[in-house]
Amino acid sequence: MNEDTRGPSQAAAAATGAVEEKEKKEEEEKGKEEEREKLPPILTASSTAASGVVERGAKGQLSAFSSSISAISQKKEVAEKRSSPPQPVIPNIKNVKDLPTICLDVRQKQRLSIDSLSVEMKAPEMKAPETKEPTLLVRNKTMKDFQEDIEKAKSSGEWKEVHDFYLTTFDSFLELSAVFKKDANTPFNTIEDSGINAKFVNAVYDALLNTPQDIQKSVLKGVINSLLREWKGPRSKDDLRAYFILLQNPQFNNTSTYVIYAHLLRQIATLVEADHHFLAHWFKKSSQKRFKQLVDRLLQFISLRLFPAKPEEFPPMTKCSWWIPSATKVLALLNAANGLAHLPIIPYTDFYNSTLDHIDLMEEYHTWQCFGNSRRFSFCQYPFVISIAAKKIIIQRDSEQQMISIARQSLVDKVSRRQRPDMNMLFLNMKVRRTHLVSDSLDELTRKRADLKKKLKVTFVGEAGLDMGGLTKEWFLLLIRQIFHPDYGMFAYHKDSRCHWFSSFKCENYSEFRLVGILMGLAVYNSITLDIRFPPCCYKKLLSPPIVPGDQNTPVGICNVTIDDLYQIMPELAHGLNELLSYDGNVEEDFYSTFQVFQEEFGIIKSYNLKSAGDKIPVTNQNRKEYVQLYVDFLLNKSIYKQFAAFYYGFHSVCASNALMLLRPEEVEILVCGSPELDMHALQRNTQYDGYVKTDLTIRYFWDVVLGFPLDLQKKLLHFTTGSDRVPVGGMADLNFKISKHETSTNWLPVAHTCFNQLCLPPYKNKKELKQKLIIGISNSEGFGLE
Repeated sequence: MNEDTRGPSQAAAAATGAVEEKEKKEEEEKGKEEEREKLPPILTASSTAASGVVERGAKGQLSAFSSSISAISQKKEVAEKRSSPPQPVIPNIKNVKDLPTICLDVRQKQRLSIDSLSVEMKAPEMKAPETKEPTLLVRNKTMKDFQEDIEKAKSSGEWKEVHDFYLTTFDSFLELSAVFKKDANTPFNTIEDSGINAKFVNAVYDALLNTPQDIQKSVLKGVINSLLREWKGPRSKDDLRAYFILLQNPQFNNTSTYVIYAHLLRQIATLVEADHHFLAHWFKKSSQKRFKQLVDRLLQFISLRLFPAKPEEFPPMTKCSWWIPSATKVLALLNAANGLAHLPIIPYTDFYNSTLDHIDLMEEYHTWQCFGNSRRFSFCQYPFVISIAAKKIIIQRDSEQQMISIARQSLVDKVSRRQRPDMNMLFLNMKVRRTHLVSDSLDELTRKRADLKKKLKVTFVGEAGLDMGGLTKEWFLLLIRQIFHPDYGMFAYHKDSRCHWFSSFKCENYSEFRLVGILMGLAVYNSITLDIRFPPCCYKKLLSPPIVPGDQNTPVGICNVTIDDLYQIMPELAHGLNELLSYDGNVEEDFYSTFQVFQEEFGIIKSYNLKSAGDKIPVTNQNRKEYVQLYVDFLLNKSIYKQFAAFYYGFHSVCASNALMLLRPEEVEILVCGSPELDMHALQRNTQYDGYVKTDLTIRYFWDVVLGFPLDLQKKLLHFTTGSDRVPVGGMADLNFKISKHETSTNWLPVAHTCFNQLCLPPYKNKKELKQKLIIGISNSEGFGLE
């Protein structure tokens, strides 16, 4: 329903009359009322209530509905006060313990995986309490009948049949469930099947917005009456089905319906945990289009409540502080449904609310830090709605505060010992020799462990110059390149997956793995993008757990891994294991394998049992799943435990912060390595020039060529000029990309200074020559240009 829709106000008056009749009934029965949960009054702007003026159109009609509802609710409150102690109307936001488990507690030490969540939801004990289902109504109108009625109404202009259908259908929860149930005689009490004819629901809602205004008003009136119903005991499955249907109502895209929408969201948010599990499993079967509409509607509701275009449209924030928490909890329900689906219905980034980038994020963070999930609402309790850009801001500011705190403490210590303060004490100063880069870096970081959270500055011994950012980036690039070289032996490069993985070779000292972890932590801390290629599984392990446990004996870096994780590292081996799982013949006789695996270490073949006495246990058709799971766990967890534990502790020695608990593994990867999404038009808009202006012929040739490049060449150009083919979290604007004029012969190739994201471009005379030289340059360099 559009904002500017206009319609008669008689419907609102009729609604008020009906409501007055209902008031009389309630007044007569008030003595018999038992104490039960009440729908809190729907709050409206005081000006609307005071004036009593019914505006024309949809908004005016809603104002009348809202006023009527407020009158009823206030009447009920008066009756309630006479017979029972006063009850709070607005739920206390601090009672977050009532949240369903699907709204994961991000402060927990061990992050729950979607797999464990899915199993938990399927467990028998998660079923809703058994309730006696009401007498089933039978409605025989089919989707085809409904569509024929719509076509007849459009051609004849007579909408009575359609109006009666909508009026009856939305009159109560029981009617809603009866109309849209696939089979009236089947209870549909299982968690996997809602029993709702989704196509019929979609057809009814798609047609609704094109019907006359009186029909749309009747639907809203029916929703109001349903929400005002007095609940006795637990919700039935028909009630859950009604919530499931009502949440999809497209009328809630209109801000004039937000008062009703808010109450629907609160009722869904306050359902018991088992009911939430049913709804999550039902929503996971939604189509991508419909599911995204639900998510976008909720995100829009939150955004407009935070920053209303017309503040007078809504009640004051102080009187409806529960709106945003209720909507966010329902959004958490959909987020859980998205995770429960075999493949995510929509990308996790579609849950981001970019509006939150403009609120006081540190206040949200500190509220969460102080009160956790138990008292006051904070968006940090629901990190899936916070964008990676906003999370980066939180992490950076948290890092800056830690840097300032540690630097201040160093200054106080100096003064207390009556020593002269030195500016160098405010930084993590690294002095290294290029010829001994790894050993010097390891020694410096070990010696200055207490300074890791200070601002990083790098000096190369024997070289003049101040580190204004370029030397730091060069240090990272050189060190990463050397450590990840195959000859160094710390990491194995897998060509099929184009990523590195930890070498399982045993050694006496794992300090260099700790160094790599510290490097990654320093990169996040100092906003440096690294050219590292770890599989997603690595970042999942890095957050297992997200906070370093106090007990040193607690395992770290161990997470649930599957054959899908192995595919991301060793696709050929994973394919072979899948073949074993799907083999039709006799596994024991044909494969002749046991629960024992072999690995080559420095030319020596070593054997490892996957379980006790594994060398004596044959792999059979019955136990092959166990064999594959143990093998994957051995490769990705057990065989590299000491290496990864050192890496884990190194990373967290720099990045130890509760802010890490806000991150998904994929988001940690983006913070470390940048985003793979390239926008060369954004790069063009944000490029700086030295010696050129953007209208110069050479520059125009350059962008014509680059924008016409295929993706692989665009990535090579980015890698050539910046040392990485990925984009920082802040986008191309954060690259500070510069094109400088190279006053040399046009026979020369372009040159890049990766430490400064600078491309030196000779003034080529034509586009063909520029394209030829540029492709040669970016295709035959490893990132430091051809200097």
